Amino acid sequence: MAGVDGTGPHFTIGDGYACYEGAVTAGSVHRHAAFQVAVGVRGEAGADDAAGTRHRGAALIVPPMAAHRLLPARALRVFFVEPHCAFADRLRPLCGDGVTPAPGLGGLREEDVRAAGARPSGELDGRLLAAMRALADGPVPLAALAADVGLSPQRLRALARAELGMPLARWRVWRRLAAAADAMRAGRPLGDAALAGGFADQAHFTREMRRMMGITPAEVARMLRASAAARGVDGDGAVDR
Repeated sequence: MAGVDGTGPHFTIGDGYACYEGAVTAGSVHRHAAFQVAVGVRGEAGADDAAGTRHRGAALIVPPMAAHRLLPARALRVFFVEPHCAFADRLRPLCGDGVTPAPGLGGLREEDVRAAGARPSGELDGRLLAAMRALADGPVPLAALAADVGLSPQRLRALARAELGMPLARWRVWRRLAAAADAMRAGRPLGDAALAGGFADQAHFTREMRRMMGITPAEVARMLRASAAARGVDGDGAVDR
């Protein structure tokens, strides 16, 4: 799988975001818990939505939990922006409920995302942000989590659906996938990466990654190795197809 410069794909994980740049092949329909921005590096980006409607443009935005699949392309720059970071605030007014063309983001680069990815959202309820920070450290029962942020479980559940577009449980799975991907980037075998992400076993890890990213851990591991070989460093990674 060749990258945009012919040397191989490029992966980065930063605070509040991940970025993949390179070729994209056919994947399955999936829903992930982050905003996705797909930028055409050579030509347009393309994606099918849940109804099978095809969308194309210089850049496309997919909001959290919107079913879609990216179309094969020789060179895309794909960002995964976590909904609790400041850069997500820029994306919310630009996208609807599904895949949305965003021509103004056609030149988006990693340096444009990096600083805002590290800052917390200025739009999400502070109590929700506190709950998300707590969940990032490990599983917490909903009743205890709600009490810690001064809400009832029902109100916290409703707040997450209203402001994130998903239950906190799905966001927690996304964070677990990120932890497992970080372990894979460090060179740990898939079984160890599954445990690092809090999954019961490698099969559980594979099911959740396929459902949320449309790709398997084994495929990600191959891409990470290709990225490391191309750059001469340990792979950095997250990828969606």
